[in-house]
Parts: sequence; C-alpha cells; structure tokens
Amino acid sequence: MKSLNYALVSSLCALVIGILLVVRPDIAVNYLIIAIGALFLIPGLVGMLSYFSVWKTKSFDKNQWYIPLVALGSIFLGVCLILSPSFFVEILMYVLGVLLVLGGIGQLANLIAARAFVPVPLGIYVVPVLVLAAGVTVLFNPFATAELPFIVLGISSIVYALMDMVRLLRFHKKDKNVQDVTPIEETKE
Repeated sequence: MKSLNYALVSSLCALVIGILLVVRPDIAVNYLIIAIGALFLIPGLVGMLSYFSVWKTKSFDKNQWYIPLVALGSIFLGVCLILSPSFFVEILMYVLGVLLVLGGIGQLANLIAARAFVPVPLGIYVVPVLVLAAGVTVLFNPFATAELPFIVLGISSIVYALMDMVRLLRFHKKDKNVQDVTPIEETKE
C-alpha cells in the first residue's frame, strides 16, 4: 500500500509539473537559468571560503593565486544569472540563432561547392535549409523558441503521469487478489 501511495503522489507531482510547464513555459525557462546561476554561485562561495580558511593558516600554495579570481568570477556569474535570467535567455537564444544561421549557410555553401565534383540530389538541401530556417526563427522570436522544449517536456510529463495513474488504478485492483507467495527453491538431483 505504501508503494501505491508513493507512486500516486509521484504521478500527481509529475502531472502538476507538466501542467505548469505547458501553461507557463516562460517561468520554467527563467527558473532553469536561476538554477544554473545557483550552480555557479555555490561552488564560487565554497571556493572563496576554502581559500580564505587556508589563507588564514598561511599554508596555501603561492602558485594558486588564481583560485580567488576563479571563485569571484563564478560568484559574479551566478549572481547575474539569478538576478536577471530573462536577459541571459535572450542572449543565449540569439547566440544559438546566429550559430544555426551560420551552420545552415555553411552547409548550403559546401553542397553548392560539391556540385562541381559530384551530382547533389535536391533532397540533400532540405536539412541545411531547415537549419537555416530554424536559426532565422530563433533570431526573430528568441523567447518563444526557448519555451518550446519546456512545452514538449510538460506534455511528456502529463502523458507519463496520466499513464502511470491508469496503470496504478487499473492494476492495483488485481494486486489485491494476489497472496504473498514464497518462492520454491530448486533442488539439484
């Protein structure tokens, strides 16, 4: 019975998270950036604290002068990510958009250059054109593009939760009829 309760609570949590991701993907993107900021902030703080604790005892290696700089950089980046996540989402999406556009153009240029040596079927051009189109889409609508993976994740979470609930409710009734069975050991003759 405890495993049923745990599984049901787990499925309900997955359902709620899935609904939130579908309804408000913009918040999910920001919370992801905030979590990444925390992943930079915490090690930076630990690095600074450990550096100063070793510095007090004067047993630190003078060749490791860069440790507080790296820790301060990590703290600074973490604080920036936590305080302004939407700014970093836009920057990241613009960088991704530029990379996709350049990648699509590069692939098209390589295919056009390859036509001088071998015949290139028209279908081969589809993927570079799609990469280029994706890059242009990201550049013109970066925040909506950033939300798309969270919407897909939310839909997947909802489907998982509903299927798990159906499994739990449907097969739990059948489990009640099963008695505790002790396995029979094999004997070697």
